[in-house]
Amino acid sequence: MKILLVYAIPEEKIEINIPNAEVIYVETGMGKVNAAMKTMRAICEYHPDMVINIGSAGTLNHKVGDVFVCNHFIDRDLRKVTLDGVTSEIEFGNDAIKRIFSERELVYGTCNTGDSFITQGNDIEGDVIDMESFAEADVCREMGVPFFAVKYITDVVGQNSSEEWFAKLADARHGLTGFFNENVKRK
Repeated sequence: MKILLVYAIPEEKIEINIPNAEVIYVETGMGKVNAAMKTMRAICEYHPDMVINIGSAGTLNHKVGDVFVCNHFIDRDLRKVTLDGVTSEIEFGNDAIKRIFSERELVYGTCNTGDSFITQGNDIEGDVIDMESFAEADVCREMGVPFFAVKYITDVVGQNSSEEWFAKLADARHGLTGFFNENVKRK
């Protein structure tokens, strides 16, 4: 099995070991355009069996340190547009998640993506907030490649600044590494 592990910035990269899988690491850069372009390029080059996004995220309703497995994605920017053929919501099944993770209970969530760092607001749908996942999910949907995201909460909207988010990226790497070590199927 070949897996693309995509992340936005070097500070979010973690090394993971998934038995019987070749893991290819792809840094996408921040934002939806970078994420879509680099994910599409990597899919065309490597022909993966699945794509997993890892990284940090904000939240409105949860706490710093929570980890969510997301297969439901909302684009908060496209939510404002009502045009035929433009979708602002994508959902993938759990099959890819079940191929990677043990039967241990995972915390599933919805990821809300947009092209801005959210510092206030309470009308954001979803459990986690990021700047890349919806774009990657849209590329994967178009290319027929299973996709999900694993997100570590680094900040609570309205309580942390972007500087505090950056300072918490080491915690995110540590938390995500632990999550994969504890939950990846070993047989």
